[in-house]
Amino acid sequence: MNKRLLLVFARTPQLGKVKTRLARTLGEHQALQIYKQLLHLTHAAAAPVKATKWICYSDEVPAEADIWSAGSFLPQEQPQVPDLGYRMHSLFAKGLVEGFSPVVIIGSDCPDISPEIIEEAFRQLETHDVVLGPAQDGGYYLLGLNFLVPELFTSIPWSTAEVLPATLQAASNLHLKVAQLQVLADVDEAEDLQQWPLLLHPVA
Repeated sequence: MNKRLLLVFARTPQLGKVKTRLARTLGEHQALQIYKQLLHLTHAAAAPVKATKWICYSDEVPAEADIWSAGSFLPQEQPQVPDLGYRMHSLFAKGLVEGFSPVVIIGSDCPDISPEIIEEAFRQLETHDVVLGPAQDGGYYLLGLNFLVPELFTSIPWSTAEVLPATLQAASNLHLKVAQLQVLADVDEAEDLQQWPLLLHPVA
C-alpha cells in the first residue's frame, strides 16, 4: 500500500529574509506581507491532501507556533546549504528511506496551487515515474517521484528559465515516464502581482 508524502518547502516569514526580489521594488515590509499571504494559500492547498505532510523550513524550525503548527504538518529542517537541488534531494531521500512513496514536493510561491492539483500529481504517479508542475517562468512548482532520481537534482541551473527543460532532459536521458500538470505562475517579481492583487492585502 502506498504511503504518500507531501513535502512543503517554505521559509519562516521574517522581515528582510523572504521575497528579496519583491522587496527591492516594494520594500521589505510589503514583501513580508505578500509572503505571509502565499503561505496561507499554500497551507490551504496542502492541508486537505490525503498524505503525510512535512513542512520543510529553509532556516531553523521556529520555536513559536505558526500556521503549520495546528494540524498534520510535521516540521523538518532543510540542510543549511545554498544548493536547492541538494536540499530537495536530501528531503526526498529522507522520506523514501523512512518508507514513503510516492513523494511530492511543492514550494510556497504559487498562489494557484490547489488540493486538486496536488491530488492529481499523486494520481499521475500511479502510472508515471515522475510528475512535474510547470511554472510560467521556466521552472516548476511541483515535483513528484516514486523513487529517488539523483540526476534530477544535480547540474540543474536553478533560478533560471532552464530548470524545467533541464529536468525534462535529465528524465528523458534516463528513459523515465513523465507526466506534466497544468502550467501555473509563481510570484517572484512585482509585475507578477498584477494577476493576484489580493496578495497586497495584509494577512488578518
